[in-house]
Amino acid sequence: MEMQQFYYDNKIVKKFLYASIVFGVVGMLVGLLVATMYLFPNLTDGIPWLSYGRLRPLHTNAVIFAFVGNAIFAGIYYSLQRLLKTRMYSDVLSNINFWGWQLIIVAAAISLPLGYTTSKEYAELEWPIDIAIALIWVVFGINMIMTILRRRERHLYVAIWFYIATFVTVAVLHIFNSLALPVDGMKSYSVYAGVQDALVQWWYGHNAVAFFLTTPFLGLMYYFIPKAANRPVYSYRLSIVHFWSLIFLYIWAGPHHLLYTSLPDWAQNLGVVFSVMLIAPSWGGMINGLLTLRGVWDKVRTEPVLKFFVVAITGYGMATFEGPMLSLKNVNAIAHFTDWIVAHVHVGALAWNGFMTFGMIYWLIPRMTKTNLYSLKLANFHFWIGTLGIILYALPLYVAGFAQAQMWKQFNPDGSLVYGNFLETVTAIMPMYAMRAVGGTLFIIGLFVLVYNIIMTVRQGQTIEDELAEAPELQRIAPNRLKGEKFHTWLERKPIQLTVLATVAILIGGIIQIVPTLIVKSNIPTISSVKPYSPLELEGRDLYIREGCVGCHSQMVRPFRSEVERYGEYSKSGEYVYDHPFLWGSKRTGPDLMRVGGKYSDNWHFNHLWDPQSTSSGSIMPGYKWLFDNEPMDYSKTEAKMRVMVKLGVPYTDADIANAKQNIAKQTAQIEKNLTNDPDFVKSYEESKKNAAAKGEKFVPMKDREIVAIIAYLQRLGTDIKIKDVAQLKK
Repeated sequence: MEMQQFYYDNKIVKKFLYASIVFGVVGMLVGLLVATMYLFPNLTDGIPWLSYGRLRPLHTNAVIFAFVGNAIFAGIYYSLQRLLKTRMYSDVLSNINFWGWQLIIVAAAISLPLGYTTSKEYAELEWPIDIAIALIWVVFGINMIMTILRRRERHLYVAIWFYIATFVTVAVLHIFNSLALPVDGMKSYSVYAGVQDALVQWWYGHNAVAFFLTTPFLGLMYYFIPKAANRPVYSYRLSIVHFWSLIFLYIWAGPHHLLYTSLPDWAQNLGVVFSVMLIAPSWGGMINGLLTLRGVWDKVRTEPVLKFFVVAITGYGMATFEGPMLSLKNVNAIAHFTDWIVAHVHVGALAWNGFMTFGMIYWLIPRMTKTNLYSLKLANFHFWIGTLGIILYALPLYVAGFAQAQMWKQFNPDGSLVYGNFLETVTAIMPMYAMRAVGGTLFIIGLFVLVYNIIMTVRQGQTIEDELAEAPELQRIAPNRLKGEKFHTWLERKPIQLTVLATVAILIGGIIQIVPTLIVKSNIPTISSVKPYSPLELEGRDLYIREGCVGCHSQMVRPFRSEVERYGEYSKSGEYVYDHPFLWGSKRTGPDLMRVGGKYSDNWHFNHLWDPQSTSSGSIMPGYKWLFDNEPMDYSKTEAKMRVMVKLGVPYTDADIANAKQNIAKQTAQIEKNLTNDPDFVKSYEESKKNAAAKGEKFVPMKDREIVAIIAYLQRLGTDIKIKDVAQLKK
C-alpha cells in the first residue's frame, strides 16, 4: 500500500500553548489581586475598573476561557492530527480559530473592567462578544469535523469522542443561554426571567464545567497519559461506558445549584437524582486514567509530567465525588452560599485543569523543540509548590465554609440568632482568607517557574516546525456493519452517526427540564402585588449589575428558619417574573438583599456605598465612590430599555415609557429630600457645591447622580410582598 507523506501542523499548537501560558499568568495574578481584596478591601479605592465586582468575572473568564481554553485547543490540535494521521483540514481555519479566540479574550479583558456585563456566571460577556464566541467555536468545529472526515485512520479513538461531544454541547449551551435582546451595542437583557433564567443559566453553568472544563480534558487524559506512560489505556470497554453515561447524565445535573430556591421541586429533585448517579461514570474515568499507569508507578517518582497527571486525575476524582455529595439536599443546605463551594471549584480548577495543562506543556514543548526539558528539578519544584498551594488554598476555605454555615444557623435558647450581625460571620473567617491568599501565591510561584523552564527549554531546542509524517490512504469499506462487527465498533468509524447520537444524548436532559419550566405556567405562580421596576429602579438595577454586586450578595431567601429570621419571608418564584436577568447569586460574602428594601434609610445606603466601614465596622466591602462623582447619570437609554422589556413580557404601558423621565425626576427628588434629613449630608453637600464653584466646575445636583438610582433599586427589593400576600400564598 502506497504511503503518503504530509506534515503535522505544530505551529498552531505552539501558538495556543504560548497563549495559554501568558493568559494563565495574567488570569491567576488577577485572581490573587481579588483574593487580596478580601484582606484589604480598599486596595484599589476609587478606581472603578479595578474594583472587586468587576475584576472577579475577569479572573474567572481569564482562567477558564483564556488559560484553560487555549490549552484545550493546543491539546486537541496536537492529538487530533496524530490520532487521525492527517494534517488539520485548513490552516486558515486554524489561524482564524487562534486569532479570533485571542481577540475575544482581549475584548473580555477590556469590557468586563469597564462594567459591560450580563452578570450571568461564566457567561458575563455582552451580546456582540457572545456572537463572536459562537462564530469562532463553529470555525473550530468545522475544522475538526472536516479533519475527521479526511483522516487516514479508520478507527476514532476515545479521545476524539470527547472532543466531538465538547464541540456539540458547548455550542448548544452557549447559544441557548446567551439568547438576549440588545438595547444598544454593549447592553442587552436575557430573554428569560427569574426562575426560568436561573434554570437555563445553571443548565449552562454546570455544563460549562462539564463540557468545557471536563470532557475535553478527559479526551486529553486519554491521549497524553498513555503517551507519557508508554502504556495502553487500562480498559477500552470502560472508556465506552464512561463516555456515554457521562455525557447523558451530566446535562441533567444543573438544578443542584438551585436547591431550596424558588425553582419547582420536581426540577430540583431531578437534578439531585442525576447528580448522585454522576459519581459512577466520573470515577470510572478516574480509575481508567490511574490504572493506565499500572506497571509504571516507578516512573512517577522521577517523571514530573506523570506526577502532574496523577494529581490532576486525583483532583478530578475528589471534585467529582464532592459534586454529587454537595447535590444532596442536607449537605447543600450547609454548603451553598459559603466558601466551601469556592474550595470545591478550585480543587477542580487548580488540580484537574491546572495540573493537566502543566503536565501537557512539560510533555509537548520538549518534543516539539526536539530537546530535553531544561530542568527536571525545576519541574519537580513546580509540582511540589503547586500541590502545597492547592492544599493551602482549599483547606482554609473548607474550614471557612463550615464555620459560615454553623454561624448563620445558630440560635440562642430564646429563639434569637447567636450571630445576628452578619459581619460577625465575616470577621471570624478572615484568617482563612489570608491563608487562601498564601496558597494562591504559592501556586502562582510554581507557574512562574514553569514560564522560566519553558523559555529556557525553547532557547536550547530547535525552532518549532511542522513535523513530517507518513501513512497510507484510508481505504473505503462498506458503510454498513460488517459481518460480526459490533455496533460500537461500527460507530467508532462513523463520525457523523457518532456526532448525531452524542447530540441526542446531551439534548434529552435539557429539553425535559427546561421546556416545561418555560411553557407550563403553574411552575411559576404569579403574585398580583409584584409590579415592574420603576424607570429609576431599572436604571439602578443595571448599575448593581455593572458593579458586580451579585458576586457577593444573593437575592434568594431559602425556606430555612435561620434565613427567615435573619432576612425575612422566604422567596417566592412569582417575585422574580420581571427580573431580566435573575440575580440570585451563588455566594454570600455579604448578607442576602432580597428583603433589604425599607430596612435602612436612604442616608444609611448613601454612607454605606461611600464608605462601608463607616456604617458596618469590620466590613470587607469596598467603597463605590465613583457613584457619587460630579457627573450626571445617563438616562438617555431608559425608554429604549423599557421598550426591550416590553418585548420580553414586562407590562410597561406606552404612558409608562412616555413619562419615564418625569417619573425619574419625581423619584430622585424624593430620595434627595430624604437625604437632606441628615445634617452631615447637608453640610458635606454644601461644601461640595462651594468646591465646584471655586474650581469653575458645573455642579450636578445629588439627585442626578448614579448613587440615587442604586439607592432607589435597593429600597425596592422585597417590598412587593405584603403580609396578606404571604398568608394567601401559604393557604
